[in-house]
Amino acid sequence: MKKLVIATGNAHKLDEISVLLQPLGIEVLSQAVFGVPEAAEPHITFIENALAKARHAARLTGLPALADDSGLCVSALGGAPGVISAVYAGEPRSDARNNEKLLAAMQGMADRRAHYHSTLVLLRHAEDPQPIIAEGQWHGVILETPRGTSGFGYDPLFLDTTLSLSVAEISMDDKNRISHRGQALRLLLEKLKQQSLVATR
Repeated sequence: MKKLVIATGNAHKLDEISVLLQPLGIEVLSQAVFGVPEAAEPHITFIENALAKARHAARLTGLPALADDSGLCVSALGGAPGVISAVYAGEPRSDARNNEKLLAAMQGMADRRAHYHSTLVLLRHAEDPQPIIAEGQWHGVILETPRGTSGFGYDPLFLDTTLSLSVAEISMDDKNRISHRGQALRLLLEKLKQQSLVATR
């Protein structure tokens, strides 16, 4: 596998995935390079949405495609915002409004446990009957006020309790090492190596 289309229009996700795939010598291309519009995400589970996005990108580019569907799941909110994390406060998408809505929903709650979840799906081609699937989770708690200036999404509100830092206070290298997406990508790479789809070096 020499080329891989990433089925996302999110520049932050593209950067994170590119950094982690770089050592394998895989050319990572955004679907935007091919003029591929974002796929519909009508499903209620991460895996169904990731499959839909990967199939959409593979079909329109003729190349292997990797899709990530991820989000924030808050225990006290029954797993919300979940698959609608990016549009929790409605359209147009706004990290600031999403964070404000989350803080309002959790006002006065003692249980602030949450986790980021990532499901990665790789299709060798659009009709691939055996998608390669990997998942990762990053557990923490939701802060009462934002901290830090890095990252995106809910990062200023998500506290890694091991480091006692919000994700917005963590370096990109550390984030890639411990994040839900980093975990899922490393698992995916192991599966690719097992199936001899990438060089093992």
